[in-house]
Amino acid sequence: MDEIVKAISDDGFVSVSVISSRALVERARAIHNTTPVVTAALGRTLSAASIIGSALKKSGASLTVRINGGGPAGNIIAVSDNEGNVRGFVQNPAADLPKNALGKLDVGGVVGVNGTLSVIKDFGEKEPYSGATRLVSGEIAEDFAAYFASSEQVPTACAFGVLVDRDRSVLAAGGYIVQLLPGASDGVIDSVELNVAATGAVTDVLNNGGAEALLSSVMAGFSPRVIERSNVEYRCTCSRERFRNALLSLDKAELDDMRLKGEPVEVSCQFCEAVHVYDVAELVETS
Repeated sequence: MDEIVKAISDDGFVSVSVISSRALVERARAIHNTTPVVTAALGRTLSAASIIGSALKKSGASLTVRINGGGPAGNIIAVSDNEGNVRGFVQNPAADLPKNALGKLDVGGVVGVNGTLSVIKDFGEKEPYSGATRLVSGEIAEDFAAYFASSEQVPTACAFGVLVDRDRSVLAAGGYIVQLLPGASDGVIDSVELNVAATGAVTDVLNNGGAEALLSSVMAGFSPRVIERSNVEYRCTCSRERFRNALLSLDKAELDDMRLKGEPVEVSCQFCEAVHVYDVAELVETS
């Protein structure tokens, strides 16, 4: 079961949220039939969105992450509810590139750097909060760190990873977001940086010990106190009624044309690829 574990250091100056997300990333891969490099890009984005979304405590709140770097993968979208359950979409799931100079999946190349990362937090009240930053590397984690620094003014270290097997399935996925709280000294900052460097590839840690091992590594020496645990999953919220309402909101001329043709209308969900078919009789407003 995928989970998010949140903790705070004993001195109160460092907070961390760790996610183990293998199952939800594998679900996304299976739905969208992504190449390994796109699986990594989408999986990292889903993991980050899940952690950030889980911090929206208001019931019914949601978070939307949009990444458009101009690379072959095209737009990447991830949507999380306030519990960290996520769904996602990538414009070109078949995009592919050779491995980079380090022999790793070229996530930065497939995402691109000529664009932005935007985060929209919708609390269901007035206008949603929206922040955006230019992409730094397209590797996702560095881009989220830049977003937190520029849009939320919070010193943040992030790492996200996806380990893909030879059959293209996901062996491990997840990551962490570490943030410095007000009053943190230079010594605390140095210790966090050393821990991040020593932790290395998050998928190696997750594959061997899960979320607990990753938390212990990142927070070594800080006596972390776990404050919250929650299970998360890939969860789509589409329904026949929701899509019907969307169709009924189309321009009157479009609806009249559909009714005139008399043919069933087929709509597919971009997040789970479920297909909903509607008879013309269903495309009539009811009071």
